Amino acid sequence: MELSSQPGSNVESNSSLPWQGTDPTPQQLQSIKAQLDLVLLALEALTGLGSEAMLAAAASLNLSDLLSDRVNLWRLRQASPLRKGQGRKKLDIDEARALVLVITHLALDHQATIRQSVTQLETALDQGRPPHRIALLGNYLDAFVNAYQERMEDDPTATADTLNPLALKLLIDLLFYSGPGGDRKLWLALLDRAKT
Repeated sequence: MELSSQPGSNVESNSSLPWQGTDPTPQQLQSIKAQLDLVLLALEALTGLGSEAMLAAAASLNLSDLLSDRVNLWRLRQASPLRKGQGRKKLDIDEARALVLVITHLALDHQATIRQSVTQLETALDQGRPPHRIALLGNYLDAFVNAYQERMEDDPTATADTLNPLALKLLIDLLFYSGPGGDRKLWLALLDRAKT
């Protein structure tokens, strides 16, 4: 299915789709799978949303044929090379694009929480205070680290000290993805990071 020609989709009416002329190579797609899962993990850790919210977002975007149920969503996320017991499901380009739209839709819905968290992070850094000592950020960091350690491949270096910087970077990224043109920003960031 081509997202840009989906009947009734708000994607169809968007003349500047973030992926026009930017199809990833198979090697890039492998990296994109991991990156998308990490962004979703950060969004989950910050907001507490789960698969039902992701599926509801997909339905509101007319993407239910790509993200149809919890099992389908789980299989897509298991496609990440970072996951424990990776499933056989491979993420194709349209599924990656659908996840980009779902992520940016949910980030926009939770923009106030994302913005509050980033503001608290900036304040903590300006004051020289450890971010994990701020309640909202501490809860987010704990949730992110716990989810990462539970779901991702065993890695003895995946400790709070090594994962907190990743979690904070993803939090700042979410702020950009929650604003205007967030889907384009996320897609181009995925492609750019996949080059390295």
